[in-house]
Amino acid sequence: MAKKTVRDIDVAGKRVLVRVDFNVPLKEGRVAEDARLKAALPTIRYLCEQGARVILVSHLGRPKGVPVDELRLDPVAVRLGELLQRPVHKVDACTGPAVEAAVAALGPGDVLLLENIRFHPGEEKNDPELARQLAALCDIYVNDAFGTVHRAHASVVGVAALRPAVAGFLLERELEVLGKLLSAPEHPFVVVIGGAKISDKIGVLENLLARVEAMLVGGGMANTFLAAQGHDMGLSLVETDKLEVAANLLARAAGQGCRLVLPVDLVVAESQVPGAVHRVVPVNAVPGGWMALDIGPETVKLFAAELARARTVFWNGPLGYFEQPPFDAGTVAVARALPVATATTVVGGGDTVRAVKRAGIADKITHVSTGGGASLKLLEGKELPGVTVLQEKEEG
Repeated sequence: MAKKTVRDIDVAGKRVLVRVDFNVPLKEGRVAEDARLKAALPTIRYLCEQGARVILVSHLGRPKGVPVDELRLDPVAVRLGELLQRPVHKVDACTGPAVEAAVAALGPGDVLLLENIRFHPGEEKNDPELARQLAALCDIYVNDAFGTVHRAHASVVGVAALRPAVAGFLLERELEVLGKLLSAPEHPFVVVIGGAKISDKIGVLENLLARVEAMLVGGGMANTFLAAQGHDMGLSLVETDKLEVAANLLARAAGQGCRLVLPVDLVVAESQVPGAVHRVVPVNAVPGGWMALDIGPETVKLFAAELARARTVFWNGPLGYFEQPPFDAGTVAVARALPVATATTVVGGGDTVRAVKRAGIADKITHVSTGGGASLKLLEGKELPGVTVLQEKEEG
């Protein structure tokens, strides 16, 4: 069933706690990349226009339950205020008397940002007491942080069980677009899947095999598939304990009419260090002592030909050692081959998003997901705890 959103509940004059995802990079005390802040603006603006008293809660980084000065949200409050063109008040805690006083002082349309919720040791443990304290701050709970809904944390699940809980506009859009990939994609449907390990994505691979015409595999995980076919991968990253899984997936794909397309050539190098000597070789000719770090030009052509036929594309994960040029070349080239003019294109995951930006086509993508891990869990067919706890929209 569809979930209720902020449109379906009266927020006027109410204290509304909004779980947002402001896990953004900071540099020299400023927000270095503000896409996640911009993605949350429609929900925040709507609530302000409706006269709600808006309380924002987010995490930043992985402080492991203790305050870390470099991960405070003060720069986020400054940048968010600039984007909203209204003051964003910031409090240096996420619970306690100072927070309660700041909430009590809010007027209709005011915005308050709490301190990094992961400074609290109870957040990632879904501590009932932390959930109770957060619930005491609000009348209504809104989740607009798709990137967190696969986590059973206090600010995602715990508090939502204690107050009327609905989705924000960002979360609504994510569920609509990604849900359609499972329920009603336009065919041919092609998935591009990369990243380091098969083990991270077994579930999504298994769930999508019967739904797609082609699955294009790159990155470190392709090495394990190639090794399962009997290729010597030299010093390449290979999950030796997943060779049987890879072989089974190849057999299942063939039996279900899915083309599981692996690289035919690779960019190999003696090491990952900048400036390392590298060259292109066929997949059956990886030199001993060398490692595969990117897909080769013939593989790019092969992937591009598959994409040219697609009417729906989902992509998660880089196709090489994307962090270190020149091993980002294959990923960027495939990004430029996406059929943005003729197909529904959906990308998720940090490096994949960076790839479409580097390729200059981010504004042409149908949907850039704000949650790589959450999008994979959804496409795996798994329950998302932060979505399950939200109120259902009535039929009719």
